[in-house]
Amino acid sequence: MMRPDQSPNGRLTENIMHFARLLRAAGLPVGPGKVLDAANAVTQVGIADRSDFYWTLHAVFVNRRDQREIFDQAFHVFWRNPKLLERMMSLALPSQIANDDEEGEALSPRLAEALSKTNQHDVASQTEDPEQQFDAVMTWSQDEVLSELDFEKMTTEEMEAARSMMRRLTLPIIEFPTRRYRATPRGTRTDIRAMLRNSLRYGGDFIPMKRKSRVRRPPPLVVLCDISGSMERYSRMLLHFLHALTNDRDRVHTFLFGTRLTNVTRCLRQRDVDMALEAVADSLDDWSGGTRIGYCLTQFNRDWSRRVLGQNAVVLLISDGLDRDAGTGLKVEMERLHKSSRKLIWLNPLLRYDAFEPKSQGIKAILPYVDDFRTVHNLNSLQQLADVLSQDGPRMSAKMAKWRERAA
Repeated sequence: MMRPDQSPNGRLTENIMHFARLLRAAGLPVGPGKVLDAANAVTQVGIADRSDFYWTLHAVFVNRRDQREIFDQAFHVFWRNPKLLERMMSLALPSQIANDDEEGEALSPRLAEALSKTNQHDVASQTEDPEQQFDAVMTWSQDEVLSELDFEKMTTEEMEAARSMMRRLTLPIIEFPTRRYRATPRGTRTDIRAMLRNSLRYGGDFIPMKRKSRVRRPPPLVVLCDISGSMERYSRMLLHFLHALTNDRDRVHTFLFGTRLTNVTRCLRQRDVDMALEAVADSLDDWSGGTRIGYCLTQFNRDWSRRVLGQNAVVLLISDGLDRDAGTGLKVEMERLHKSSRKLIWLNPLLRYDAFEPKSQGIKAILPYVDDFRTVHNLNSLQQLADVLSQDGPRMSAKMAKWRERAA
């Protein structure tokens, strides 16, 4: 069996280091320690069998399920081209690999961007014609294009631009009359108490006319956001939107749930977004884990519903509906949540697919108690949500009847 130091160029360890840099640029948490572990593991296993070599690096560099796709594409792109073993990577390689892939799977935008940056760094260190430039991935986008782009397909720079747009995005909610009144000259009701109080100034001989009208204010907004592994990519982006929303208006309550429920409202009230997200991360123990929607809704209805669902609160449920408990207890808790809120809107990123069907037990248990069913996968979907909340209309949308029939 061939050892790394017996390879034709004797530089396999160096190539593993370059491969680790590529993974780190694509977003995987790869440090110097893992590079040393990978080199030692390959030394023990050898490189005679490609499958053994693949799984050896996989065991060292991959820690979570969502990292598998990036690693798999990076491995086949990096190690399939002989030139890559000597860091002679072509600038057009990402597009060629994406087009010539046997399975027809598109190259991950994060990996393509990492390859592009690696290529530009390598070319800059060599003596080549400075006028010859290539760009393997579109790293700048206009607002119109960025609004239509799926969060899951965004590159690092596009995600940063999307976060900036989210900070400027407002969510106007229509104002509703409350039980309180305030004095106004053109009020619709006579304020008897104010009239009698002011008549004391004139000894009761003169009673001035005073009027009042109802106070109008937006209802509270309660957000229940899924942070399980299947929702991780969207949850990271939506946290920036929820932070801007919490600092833009009052009475916004945010709860994150995976296997347990966590109230992060106070964390998101910090003005600095980095400090706020760091506080959120410190308060969570179940990020990118499983999903127990029924159990978490039980916690919310028992511990928080009476505190935050008063005054006709609007509830946003952000989840893909994939429940680890197969919908156990979810129907009862959804019915209680629906009765306690003014309007219950379900935001599901899976709805962006035309072939989406409500087949899982969790989705079937949620749909009968939802007033509106919308997607949340790009900036346009968030803008459409703002338009819906700013208009007064019937509680249940026109499309919900069809969705409930399909889920029945």
